[in-house]
Order: sequence, then structure tokens, then C-alpha cells
Amino acid sequence: RCLRALRLGWRLWRAGAASERERSLLAFQSHDISLLRLAQSFVENAPQLVLLLYVALRTGQAEPAQGVGLCTAALCITWSLLDYHQSLRSFLQDKYELSLGASVLYFLWNLLLLCPRILALALFALLWPYGLLVHFPLVWLAMFLWVTLQGTDLMEAPGPEQLYRAVVAVVLYFSWFNVAEGRTLQRSIIYHGFMLADSALLAASWLWGRWPPDEDAYLVPALAAALLCYLLGLALRLAYYKWLHPRVRAQRPGAADAVDAGDAAEGRAGPAPALVNRRMRRLAQTHFSIPLQRERNLLNGAAAA
Repeated sequence: RCLRALRLGWRLWRAGAASERERSLLAFQSHDISLLRLAQSFVENAPQLVLLLYVALRTGQAEPAQGVGLCTAALCITWSLLDYHQSLRSFLQDKYELSLGASVLYFLWNLLLLCPRILALALFALLWPYGLLVHFPLVWLAMFLWVTLQGTDLMEAPGPEQLYRAVVAVVLYFSWFNVAEGRTLQRSIIYHGFMLADSALLAASWLWGRWPPDEDAYLVPALAAALLCYLLGLALRLAYYKWLHPRVRAQRPGAADAVDAGDAAEGRAGPAPALVNRRMRRLAQTHFSIPLQRERNLLNGAAAA
């Protein structure tokens, strides 16, 4: 996908002009790359981040390269979440595009929720190096069953659908990921309550096994700071959903309804796109509880604009 998108982008840049089909194809591939990058971040980069932090804590020293690697990995994972969210937003009407302030807030609360989770997993591995080999399958199985009970309908065949659910369960092991339509308040409360309890048990296990932590005394205030980071991340997430979520903006007085918005977009959008990434459009419809643009007016995301 990346190589094809690069070749197509290079060809369009050299040509200086692009047909509607070429622009739609580039947007189609860009949306697929966004989803695949998110999956890669949590299947590959997140476990590597836990391993890097574990090694640094195990040796009691962190070289500059390790510190850079830790920060870069955490930022890349959070950036993949933001990029995926922006890709979903591109399927909404223009007035619901993600602003700079909303992007910063979305990035921050995901980062603040991710880092405490990584620290708790690394501390648990520090006490029982092979403990995560038991913890991960159990939590992954619980998340997989939860995703299955919510129901997903993204792929065209049962096999790929089960693979998608398995990858989503890996993402949920580290961070929130919405897979079902409708309001997410109750599901978010259940998920974050579970994650907070699970991470607290992992950290408490380390405290119980290493108390008094003579050599690792600096990790006790780090745990307190991690708890504050997690609570701050939850507060920023609440602020985002209260004031910056598209559903909230759609419910404000004077906002155009779905029919008016579709009619208004009809004169601007022009002909229907040659290709529409139906997977990402389906995910956008699942993620946001407001109507999407009519398919005939859909520009297949910001990459085609």
C-alpha cells in the first residue's frame, strides 16, 4: 500500500494534474495505510515499547539512544491514533473537520492514557519476566470476546472478520478502540474501569513483590505520576467529547441537518468519486453517531480534496 501510494503520488506530481479516478485511488490507498499503520503500531511498536522500558528498568540505566527510542515509540503510536482519527473525520462534512486544537487535545489524552499502561506492563514484567506470557492471552481473550459480542461487520468473509477482531483485541490491550455503533459512554466506562483496575493490579503486584523498593525507590513516585497522568488523560478525553466531538457540534443550535448538508454539498462536490474506501467509511459510520455525507457526494476523504 505504501509503495503504491508513493508511486501514484510521484506520478501525479510529475504530471501536474490528476483525474478523478487517480485522486480517488490515492485517497483509497491513504485510508488503507492509516488503518494498517494503526494495526502495526499496536501489534509491533507497542510490545517493543514495553520491551524497551523493561530493559531500561532491568539494567537500571538508560542510554540516550534508549531514551530517544522510548519517546519516539510512544509518540509514533499516539500519532497513528491521531492519523486514524483524522482519516475517519475526512468522511464527515467539511464543518466537522478536526481542528488544530482538537488534534492537540486528542493526541495528548491518548498519550497520557497510553504511557501509564506501558509502565504498568513493564513493571509487572520486571517482577515476573514471563508473567506477561500469561497476562496478555487472558486479557486479549477477554477483549476478543467483548469485540465479538459487540458485533463487527467490516470484512466480506468470516475469516478476515475474525482476524480483524483479533487485531482490535490487541489494540484494546493497550488503548481504546471503538467497534460498535451508537453512544460509547457506557462502553468507555466499562473499558477504562477495566483497564484502570488491571493496570493498578499489575503495579500493586510489583509493589508487593519489591517492597521496600530500595534500589527502585524512584519508581514509587513514578507510579503516582502515572496515576495522575491517567486521570488527566480521562479528563481531557471527557473535555474532547463534551465540546469537540462532531456529534456535539451537530447538535448545536443552527447546525444543518443531514438533508440540508447533503443538498448543500451536492453543488460543491461535483461528480461521484471513482472509488470509495468502504472499510474506512464503515468505520467512520461506526465511530461517529452523526450522518455521513451522501455516498454520491463523498470525496473519499481529505486526501482527495
